[in-house]
Amino acid sequence: MTRGFTRATVLIAALLLGACASAPPREPKAEWRPSLNHNERSAVMIVVHQTEMESAEAALLTLQTRNSTGRVSAHYLIRDDGGLYQLVAESDRAWHAGASRWGGVTDINSASIGIELDNDGVEPFSDAQITALLKLLDDITGRLDIPRHLVVGHGDIAPTRKQDPSGLFPWKRLADAGYGLWPREPRAEPPAGFDGWAALRLVGYDLRDPAAALRAFHRHYLGTEEEQWLPGDASILFDLQQQLMEMPPPPPPPPPSP
Repeated sequence: MTRGFTRATVLIAALLLGACASAPPREPKAEWRPSLNHNERSAVMIVVHQTEMESAEAALLTLQTRNSTGRVSAHYLIRDDGGLYQLVAESDRAWHAGASRWGGVTDINSASIGIELDNDGVEPFSDAQITALLKLLDDITGRLDIPRHLVVGHGDIAPTRKQDPSGLFPWKRLADAGYGLWPREPRAEPPAGFDGWAALRLVGYDLRDPAAALRAFHRHYLGTEEEQWLPGDASILFDLQQQLMEMPPPPPPPPPSP
């Protein structure tokens, strides 16, 4: 368990430290004398949300203003018809993840791009919306060099608080296009002594509430809300673990600042 958790943490942390972002906007009245001695926020993962509101217009109002539960935002919002809005620059830290954790990273807002989908939480996701999402994922991962397997749901990173996107979200369709982590077919049975909890942690799930972590895992991979182990879970997790362990090691982090 310890080895897998460390590898996931090192992978995301190294990407976060080593990624590069474009220069921020400059004050036009100032004379630009750039220094190399700085760091910038760079996203290394993408978090998918659903708005759980009646319309994209209502979601825009919430994402752009203060509301009864505090200020929230996201980098992008995709309408049901595939229309796309950008609300926050990718180099800036949007407030979409809240208290969350993935692979040992606890400040998800500083490490991610947030994408909201116009969906009330019970309706299917439209083909136009998912097509638009796939185009956006292709653009973002290409420009920002975000690993394609690090596309997760809000419920994955905050299993005790969030359930979005719902079990109707087509994670398999995203996986077929190369985004997210998905079990391969045919799946091999895990060896004797296989530790499902260790594999769940290696994938990235926070195990402080085991039932919530299992529920989030089942929502993502089976479309259910079951909080107990199910037949077939071990073979799914064994394959996901194998995929992660077969990935090349992350690049070393840059040397510490003087």
